[in-house]
Amino acid sequence: MLGMLGGGQLGRMFTLAAHSMGYRVTVLDPDPLSPAGAVADVHLKAAYQDREALQQLADSCVAVTTEFENVPADSLRWLSSHCTVRPAGDAVAVAQDRIREKAFFRSCNLGVAPYAVIECDSDAAKAPANLFPGILKRARFGYDGKGQVRVANAEEARKAFKDLGNESCVLEQRIALKCEISAVVARGADGIGRSFPVSENRHRNGILDISIVPARVAPELAKKAEEWALRTADKLNYCGVLAVEFFVTESGELLVNEMAPRPHNSGHYTIDACMTSQYEQQVRTLCGLPLGDTKLMSPVVMVNLLGDAWQQGTPSWDRVLNLPEAKLHLYGKHEARDGRKMGHYTVLDHSVEAALQKALITRAALYPDWKD
Repeated sequence: MLGMLGGGQLGRMFTLAAHSMGYRVTVLDPDPLSPAGAVADVHLKAAYQDREALQQLADSCVAVTTEFENVPADSLRWLSSHCTVRPAGDAVAVAQDRIREKAFFRSCNLGVAPYAVIECDSDAAKAPANLFPGILKRARFGYDGKGQVRVANAEEARKAFKDLGNESCVLEQRIALKCEISAVVARGADGIGRSFPVSENRHRNGILDISIVPARVAPELAKKAEEWALRTADKLNYCGVLAVEFFVTESGELLVNEMAPRPHNSGHYTIDACMTSQYEQQVRTLCGLPLGDTKLMSPVVMVNLLGDAWQQGTPSWDRVLNLPEAKLHLYGKHEARDGRKMGHYTVLDHSVEAALQKALITRAALYPDWKD
């Protein structure tokens, strides 16, 4: 029995991968309708700090992992004294706080966008002029563009800081971007790591829209991103699957944006296009098994399916399934809301350009009101 803290779609895909390898899974998630809980062998419907539920998880599972970075690190630390926990709570804690995360990247000699720590009104008022125009980002509990405000000057930064609840923030210089990419890596307890092919990512309203693999960047840049992601995992003494997101500037410079101590939305393509998926790799790292081959078997494009597509009712999935090169993945969520990730599809073809063209035609049919 393996344990999973979190019941979202990442936990669901982990559970399916674990089942295919002969493992059973217990999911701890307070949502009675959680996607992972629906397919798990056991679903503990309790809070992540619930000591009784954590004890049950520890007693029944040989190893425990997580599917989202905002799980309480203290729960992971407590579990680690009773069973194997991967990744460790201390590693997850670094990714939970942008201030710690930025400092960590710098300690690894990785390039980051110019930034300043904003912990009070006077910090915002005295922010260096070179950081404007900038983006004020809440240090904790931000994802998919939430907790971020674009600011043009110090006065706007002060107002945004107040609007974000006067919580600790990072003020980051807005960078002229050529594109955004990510590298998903796995590192075992033996220190051996492997990277999946780098993904080129497009976002819409702060949410990942499309991932293109292999990324259309110079091979040496993609290799550098993989090396930086593996260096990050090594410096954290990380065990598990880790995603590192990067900015590629218009001048071709590589900058680290952030990391996620778990499988990643931009790695969904690995289910259909790689010899080993990121979820199988997560099972392997958790169970102390050798890492699987991360070879890309075909160029691929992944498209997120958001709740926006449900505005007129359940979409006609033949728009995806009539395409022989497409693979549809739905997450079993019971309520569709705008911006909520409900599923994804991938399109595999002989070239990235061919896959992207078919993926975009299909997306236009699902989201007729969207304009790129």
